Amino acid sequence: MSQLAQLGERAKKASRALALATTDQKNAALMAAADLLLERSEEILSANQADVGIAMGQGVAGLVVDRLRLSPARLEAMAAGLRQVASLADPVGEVVEGWVRPNGLRIDKVRVPLGVVAVVYENRPNVTSDAAGLCIKAGNAAFLRGSSSALGSNKAVAAAVREAVAKVGLPEDCVVLVEDTSHESAREFMQLRGIIDCLVPRGGPSLVRTVLENATVPYVIDGDGNCHLYVDSSADLDMALALLVNGKTQRPSVCNATESLVVHEAVAANFLPMAARALEGVRLLGDERARAIEASIEPATEEDWGKEYLDLVLSVRVVESLDAAIDHVQKYSSGHTEAIVTRDLQAAERFTREVDAAAVMVNASTRFTDGEQFGFGAEIGISTQKLHARGPMGVRELTSYKYVVRGNGQTRS
Repeated sequence: MSQLAQLGERAKKASRALALATTDQKNAALMAAADLLLERSEEILSANQADVGIAMGQGVAGLVVDRLRLSPARLEAMAAGLRQVASLADPVGEVVEGWVRPNGLRIDKVRVPLGVVAVVYENRPNVTSDAAGLCIKAGNAAFLRGSSSALGSNKAVAAAVREAVAKVGLPEDCVVLVEDTSHESAREFMQLRGIIDCLVPRGGPSLVRTVLENATVPYVIDGDGNCHLYVDSSADLDMALALLVNGKTQRPSVCNATESLVVHEAVAANFLPMAARALEGVRLLGDERARAIEASIEPATEEDWGKEYLDLVLSVRVVESLDAAIDHVQKYSSGHTEAIVTRDLQAAERFTREVDAAAVMVNASTRFTDGEQFGFGAEIGISTQKLHARGPMGVRELTSYKYVVRGNGQTRS
């Protein structure tokens, strides 16, 4: 058995104990982990500074470094996330529904942990605590493999969480971090059938492609976020501008950032110059109609409409109708988050009904598609597929169910 498989077996063994843990035990572990993250802030931040220094020395892009960097405020947010998860209702053991058959059999559909949830992720050390916290609350062992660029940070964070779990009498292997970050280990990680019950990739297109090509375990894709903001003919343009600026510039390197602007022709002449001025420093790529209105917009290629930029770049298209807007969004959407700005209730209802995405916003920023913002405490990822979870994956999405059937001697004729 390889070293990686041995780590997985440790996580699998721990998952059995964690599945039987009480709500109080799990909550105590999460609260202890939050406290330890802050108590060890100097050690964690020092490890992170070393990771950031190496990344900058290698010429890694600034927005990628931003994902990697921790700060006292971000560490506080990680601890707050663990505490918020502890405050959530425990999904394990919940009776989703129940019924009695004519023969007297009582059938209950009961939530149960998945078992071992594996997460493979890039750069962000906050995923280490977020994923571990959500897995613990849902009764799952967290089997984590981060990137080489964040290894020092991930080790420091994982050590704090493992100690917290052990403090409340649970196996520290409820959280297992893989320290071998080679490409070979990544492929092996994705193929640990019989150990991993669900794999969640958190990263860019190359990581997702690697999972699609190599994984032999069940997985949920945390996919691209080519998120559109459609400004309808009846939109409040001041509101639309605020939503666009927030969605594009507040944190451009994340999956729920706005990547594409679609504007109805009735308001384009007024709105596009406003947008160009407000988005100073953002490169705009647009169609001929948009460029005819705003000279600062560069020509867009066909490839530009479907891109997740994760940078200060925005595609811009002018459309003649709501139908054309929906067609454009449907053609290029990655299924993450799509938004409409409108004062027309009918237009809003059509957009929410006809646009196929994990989240559809009406008069709100795309940046709200996030586990914490949805009240889930945190998220292990944002699923852009439809099985078994969609959108921000919180504790409920980290459970499965089983049927418990109770009888009094019934036999089948």
